[in-house]
Amino acid sequence: MQAKVRWTSDMTFLGQSDSGHTVVMDGNGGKTAPSPMEMVLMAAGGCSSVDVVDALTSAGQAIRGCEAQLSSTRRDEAPRYFTSVNIHFVVTGTGLDKTRVEKAVSDSLEKYCSVCLMLGKGVEMTHSYELVEAV
Repeated sequence: MQAKVRWTSDMTFLGQSDSGHTVVMDGNGGKTAPSPMEMVLMAAGGCSSVDVVDALTSAGQAIRGCEAQLSSTRRDEAPRYFTSVNIHFVVTGTGLDKTRVEKAVSDSLEKYCSVCLMLGKGVEMTHSYELVEAV
């Protein structure tokens, strides 16, 4: 996997993925686009959400929605890397099996999510979840 990041102006950068997609990043703390650290946080949420949705749909669960709400803490001084990240999943569906949701969420963080596992080498990664019955 490869990517490119090109400086465009001021503190704005354009990232291009190997698959040809582009994303704007803002080095000014997210004034005009997500900051690189926000992108890392969203990557963790995206990667783990893929795992959770895949596991639940594969298990025949009637899932209608999945939202990963991420909160983090960072060091105050440079380098300002994450020291902890929590991913709270809000899973919506009909008749969802709590045990299956719990397993899907924990398996993502502990076994499958490449981003979370990579971050977990130096960051305290935690998760939680809630079930919402769809009407």
